Amino acid sequence: MPLPGSADTLTIASLAVLVALAVDRVWGEPPARWHPVVGMGRYLGWAGERIAPTTQRVATVSPRRSVVAGALAWSLGAAGVAVLAWALQAGLATLPPVLNALLLGLLLKPLLAWRMLADEVRAVEMALGQGLQAGRERLAWLVSRDVTRLEAAEVRESALETLAENLNDSVVAPLFWFAVAGLPGAAVYRFANTADAMWGYRGERGGRVWTWAGCWAARADDVMSWLPARITAGLLWFVAQARRRAVSWSRVRADAALTPSPNSGWPMAMLAHLIGVRLSKPGHYVLHPAGRAADPSDVGLTLRLGGRAVGLMAGLAATGLLVGLLLAWSGGASA
Repeated sequence: MPLPGSADTLTIASLAVLVALAVDRVWGEPPARWHPVVGMGRYLGWAGERIAPTTQRVATVSPRRSVVAGALAWSLGAAGVAVLAWALQAGLATLPPVLNALLLGLLLKPLLAWRMLADEVRAVEMALGQGLQAGRERLAWLVSRDVTRLEAAEVRESALETLAENLNDSVVAPLFWFAVAGLPGAAVYRFANTADAMWGYRGERGGRVWTWAGCWAARADDVMSWLPARITAGLLWFVAQARRRAVSWSRVRADAALTPSPNSGWPMAMLAHLIGVRLSKPGHYVLHPAGRAADPSDVGLTLRLGGRAVGLMAGLAATGLLVGLLLAWSGGASA
């Protein structure tokens, strides 16, 4: 296997990213039976039944025991994911570079998902066109919050928040960790993000109490998402510069701090200020309170900004591919 940072490694990794993004754009998600994130979810569901006490038994289980059980279950799952991803990547390294990159890109693809995210947000807006209840029902596929009392503007706000947050969770962060640690990095990140989505709750959910059992999973996702979330905000700002809207980063930072997560507020607050809308979760926070109510055109605009951010990442990968090829060529010529 080439040493990290070598021309071969840069070329293969960059081409793999381009393959993954191309497959996502053309075909979207693989069947559920082959999807690694579905497999992660099955493990987390099985383990969750063993680490989180039911509401009837919670008084008999100490918080310390729940924290330790959650940390051990998370660590075992993450280690299994990392070892499997490392073995697959190491096996591919024995193949010719182009075939290595193509297959690595196919393995990377299920760990990111832009097309599905965009399609789901678009579907919420289409459902709203049929009626408020239809919009609420479609939004319920995307968010865990109570949607039964949301008005049309709040349904749209929730969809926009979901797109901004998951631009990080489903695209930027997996690619960031792939750049840092290869396929194992991207896989462990997706495991951490999935674990947070399934375990990272305070109080009761699904008949079980997650306050202590899920706290390790929540903190692990916070740590792994910290830098990518801020990069995502920067990407949105960069691709929106053609709009020439002045954005105060101090206000974005202040609004981001209002959300319960130390990370998800960054891309959401940046989006709110960039397109001039108010985004909120009723009873919890309001981002850019001076903004106007979101309208249907804002959904299309946000989808375009997200698409440009993904395109920018593809451009960076293409640049990496070119640099890698040039380095390889210059190294071969000098030899």
